Amino acid sequence: MGASLNEIKQRIVSTKKTSQITRAMQMVSASKLTRSEEHSNHFQIYASKIRELVTHIMASLPDEPDEENNEETIEDETQEINYNSMLIHRPIKRTAYIVVTSDGGLVGGYNSSILKQVMTIIEEDHRSAEEYVMLAIGGTGADFFKARGINVAYELRHLSDQPSFEEVRKIVSLTTTMYQNEVFDELYVCYNHHVNSLTSQFRVERMLPISDINHDEAIVYEQEYIFEPSKEDILKQLLPQYAESLIYGAIVDAKTAEHAAGMTAMKTATDNAKTIIDDLTISYNRARQGAITQEITEIVGGAAALE
Repeated sequence: MGASLNEIKQRIVSTKKTSQITRAMQMVSASKLTRSEEHSNHFQIYASKIRELVTHIMASLPDEPDEENNEETIEDETQEINYNSMLIHRPIKRTAYIVVTSDGGLVGGYNSSILKQVMTIIEEDHRSAEEYVMLAIGGTGADFFKARGINVAYELRHLSDQPSFEEVRKIVSLTTTMYQNEVFDELYVCYNHHVNSLTSQFRVERMLPISDINHDEAIVYEQEYIFEPSKEDILKQLLPQYAESLIYGAIVDAKTAEHAAGMTAMKTATDNAKTIIDDLTISYNRARQGAITQEITEIVGGAAALE
């Protein structure tokens, strides 16, 4: 019985130490989540402004040619504008996916939900590896795809807790350039969208070609702007930046969801540790009480034998 008591006591001490670690990690994740939410909110101000500007300029341009004359317009060198490649829907020969995961574990089901959904998409929508291009942000996703023989065209690991645009500039610029060079014909970003500290939603958002510009959202100004250089020249530079802002915004959103998942996972671990400690304490007290009862019984039996 004594050995059993010592074993239970050691398990209680060990579990308390584990709970202290998970509690500390929960607090760290909560702090990261707060900063990441602030970072995301600040970026949304920029994203809304660039969208507003793009929408306004697009709405003020002449109407796009219809589909029947679209091919002739593209072939005409006088009408060939670089920014059109960001807007025109080409026949889909190859699709690119940017999959955003974490670099490590301790984030609950954050990674598994993303990777499971992505594999389902690939299996249902593609018949061969030639039909898609995979780009991975986060070591978990990159290693997952490589282990299954899926070629990863580009991977980015070890992002900071609040990634700056400079950190992701290469992969973001690379994808827009690859699209303009027709390496692939559409781009999707697969990630977990941050809803709140307890909830995230898997999202697959098409970033290219740009199709979410609604002319009805354009703001009508009393006095029209004078554009220098032309609106077309401005859009040549602005549309790639807008596409990059969409991709970067998804990465920031995914990082926020990762911190929330880490905080939730550590809170769950801490709560579980507390439950285990309570159960072990009850078991310890019962074992101790049983040992005391046994000792009393032996003393009473010995005294009765002497009478």
